[in-house]
Amino acid sequence: MVTIGINAGPIFKFNEAISLMIPCKDQTEIDYYWEALTSDGGQESVCGWLKDKYGLSWQVCPENWAELNKRPGAFKKMMGMKKIIIADF
Repeated sequence: MVTIGINAGPIFKFNEAISLMIPCKDQTEIDYYWEALTSDGGQESVCGWLKDKYGLSWQVCPENWAELNKRPGAFKKMMGMKKIIIADF
């Protein structure tokens, strides 16, 4: 997969209206993307959301997200997480 971003300069800034989702196959992949996107100035948020060093919003989540959220108490657990930990569902 190739993704290309174009810098629009100071006129158009990133905001939460645009975000990207990365569906990950396992915890190792979640950890990889989380570390890569939060390092060097990124900011963690809740429920797998983060902003990279440029201010672009991402959600790093398991590809079986819908299935995990059907488990009892899943939403409450998710709200208490920053990076998603699959084993905690």
